[in-house]
Amino acid sequence: MKIISNNCIAKDTYELILDAREIKEIKAGQFMHLKSGRDDLILRRPISIASYNEEELNLVYKVIGEGTKAMSLFEPGEEVDALGPLGNGFDLLDVEEVLIVGGGMGVAPLYQLAKEFTHKNIRVTSVLGFGSADMAYYIEKFQVLGEVIITTDDGSMGVKGNVGNVIDELKEFDAIYACGPWPLLYYLQMTFDDHPHLYVSLEERMACGIGACYACDTKDKKHRICTDGPVFNIKEVEL
Repeated sequence: MKIISNNCIAKDTYELILDAREIKEIKAGQFMHLKSGRDDLILRRPISIASYNEEELNLVYKVIGEGTKAMSLFEPGEEVDALGPLGNGFDLLDVEEVLIVGGGMGVAPLYQLAKEFTHKNIRVTSVLGFGSADMAYYIEKFQVLGEVIITTDDGSMGVKGNVGNVIDELKEFDAIYACGPWPLLYYLQMTFDDHPHLYVSLEERMACGIGACYACDTKDKKHRICTDGPVFNIKEVEL
């Protein structure tokens, strides 16, 4: 896929935009499996799809190792070896109001979902958590779609602390969609243990990305995150 742009949008966080005109169908919550461009790094990197249209595919990734460091050097006009879209994405329920909860890099795959709910005239409230203000991204994009509450661990933006500091004060929602680190998802599972519509996108290291290697099994060994997920009703998986 041809690279349109590759820009730093927050601390160690990049938005990679690819030419998507050859992709026929994409679903919010799916991911792309990318080669880093270095021959000595064999495994691909799974990168969540943040948004898309008929011409462009937006991916957001964080530089945390050699592979993503190499990706940060991608230049417009170059081509990246991409496998996807992969995985099962989010199902859009026909409801009146949803809560979207994202933490860190888990914010990215929820943006397209929020857009699609808004286009269906479903009210969206988003709670987005970051480590600090310099790690925050896509806030203005979410604000266009509905109410947004920001939390940061150090209090440099929004409410100090994690998303749990504000979710307890919110009203009930018809459905909840979330992505982020394990503690965030576990908190939601404990808080909404009897909610029938709590959907989570799980983050995990992957090898093949197509279900052949079983490297991304869930904790209970019943599901492969790359093919059965990454999106699950939280009642289907053990965190």
